[in-house]
Formats: sequence, C-alpha cells, structure tokens
Amino acid sequence: MASRDQENDLAIAGLDIYIVGGAVRDALLGLPAGDRDWVVVGATPEQMSSRGFIPVGGDFPVFLHPRSKEEYALARTERKSGRGYKGFTFYTGADVTLEADLQRRDLTINAIAQAPDGRLIDPLGGQRDLQQRILRHVGHAFIEDPVRLLRLARFAARFHEFSIAPETLALARQLVQDGEVDALVPERVWREVAKGLMVPQAGRMFQVLADTGALSRVLPGLCWNEQPLSAELVCAAHNNLSLAARFALVCRLSDDPQSVARHVKAPGECQDYARLLPIMLDHVDADEAPAWLELIERCDAFRKPDRFLALLGAAQCVKEIDEQAWQARIGALRSIDAGAIAKVEQGRPDRIKAALYEARLAALGKVHVAKGGGR
Repeated sequence: MASRDQENDLAIAGLDIYIVGGAVRDALLGLPAGDRDWVVVGATPEQMSSRGFIPVGGDFPVFLHPRSKEEYALARTERKSGRGYKGFTFYTGADVTLEADLQRRDLTINAIAQAPDGRLIDPLGGQRDLQQRILRHVGHAFIEDPVRLLRLARFAARFHEFSIAPETLALARQLVQDGEVDALVPERVWREVAKGLMVPQAGRMFQVLADTGALSRVLPGLCWNEQPLSAELVCAAHNNLSLAARFALVCRLSDDPQSVARHVKAPGECQDYARLLPIMLDHVDADEAPAWLELIERCDAFRKPDRFLALLGAAQCVKEIDEQAWQARIGALRSIDAGAIAKVEQGRPDRIKAALYEARLAALGKVHVAKGGGR
C-alpha cells in the first residue's frame, strides 16, 4: 500500500511506478524487508531530472530519489549485441511496458512487481513458483547473460529449500558450453560469491556451479568437495564467522588457495585467510612449545592476534581444537616484555633474538603445564 509520505511526495506524483524484484519476493515469503527498487513506466530521463531525481545509471537510466535515495530505473528492454554480460543494447523509451521490463529479468520469483496500492503484477508466474519453491528462468534469454548463472547459484544457496527447474538447469549448462561464462570479469564473480557465502547453506552455490560445469571456469583452481565443505560452511554461518574465514574454508582443499582468491580479485584479507588456514590446520594439533611458536610466528599472531583467533574459529569447523588453550598461549606470549629483554641485551641484536625466543618458549611451557598438554 502507498504510504502517507508517498502520497505527498511531489517527486513521484503522477508517475507510473512499481516496486520490483527482491523486495516484492521477500515480502511474499515473509522475510525482512530490504532495499526497495522501483521501475518507472512511461517517463523520460528529462522528466526524471526535472523532478529532482539524481541520475546514476551508466548503461541505462537509473535515478536516485532526491530525498529517500531509493533507486528508480526507467522501464527497459534489452537485446543481445555482444559476448558476456555487458554485451547488451538497452532501450528505455517511454513506450516500454511494465510487462516488457519484467520479461527481461532472470528468475520468475524476481519478476513480480507491486503497485503503490499493493496490487501485484505477475505475468510470469512468480507467485506460483514461490509457492511451489521452484527457481525458474524467465525466458530463453537466460543463456545470453552469464551473471544469471551466478545469481541462480546464489539464490539456490539463499533459498536452499527451492529446487531448480530442470529446463533452467539445462539452460545454465548450455550457457557454460557456449562459452558465455568465460566473459565474466573476476570482480563480478567475486561480488556474487561474496554475497552467497554469507548465507547458511552457502555450499549449494558452489555445488550448482559445479553441476553446471561453471565452477572451474569462474573459480579456476578451486577444489570443491561437497561433503566436508558444505557442512563446514554451515558451521561457519552458525558461528557467525567473517567472509574471509568462510572463503578460506571453501579454498582449503585447493592446491594453491591464495591463487584462487587472487583470480577473483578477492580483498587482501580474504587472500591472507585462504593462505593461512591450511597452514593452521596442518600444525594446530602440535603438542610441543616450539611447534606452537612456529605456527604463531608463521601466522603473524604477534601483530595480528585477532586474525589468528579468527582463523582458529574457522579451523574449529574442520576439526576439534582447544581454542581456550590457544588463546592462553597467545596471551602468555603477549605478556612478555620484549623491551626489557632488549634492554638487558642492549647492543647485541643476535642475543636479543635468541633471548626473546627462549622467553617465549618458557612462557608457552608454563601454559602447556597449566593446560595439561594443551588438549
């Protein structure tokens, strides 16, 4: 229904506007409301600007509301004109209908519009597919845009109880076979992967990519094993682990986890976690102070203790770890007065390094005794 603010909003007065996409879908599913996206039918860019809307679109006209900053896009159609997800020509004439705009969307559940009075416009059966818990493509043009495959995989993870229509899965495989997926730029892949990783059943995203043949193309070098990794990602979500920790879990079976992260231009923190988690898993069960110290040094825990503890949290989703013992070890090492040691050994750098090492081993030895072997 239209709010009182909307009824008195001169910026949109007289415009033929509709909420579209995720906000409508999530409301019908009873999920918390997110950002609203609007489509405007029958208007021109000049009319939008004259009402105070701020243009922000690149390939097609998108505007920010002058006060709410919500996005309003002119209704548009698209025609394939080249390879990849950027290979489209858009038409945003005032004669483009709402139904034509909905027809260009990816999945039927994302192609439902709602008028300000609450009326739903659903020409493609999105409500039916929501009720039947099915992810279904809108039209054959699905195979023209490789981003739609990424979104299908991400929505399969978010709505893990939904099945994928067989014909949609077939089109996804054809999209890979036709080479369209190879036109995806790393930044776009990472954007979708990062969103998908933050849902409880993130493993399904990677499984869909694997089942369609896309995984090795968009994440080359990634070794995906559904049985352990999906369960570990569920654990990571349950423990509210960071994006970097979840991505490290996904990459942990790969021969070169950091190279997987680099390929998709993941943030530096994600690259570091991907590199360090296998090291931690290989050495976290050590039962001697020298091995503990080596792991702590390799993970740079003196400078970044919080990251070390976060990596322990990720490792805990793989194997049983006495996190309390490791926290005590980090605490014992940080309590050492390195300045005092340097003062005693002033002018003898080699002695400072050796004395500091011995002090650290001694501190860890005390924790070892206190913890009964650290397990």
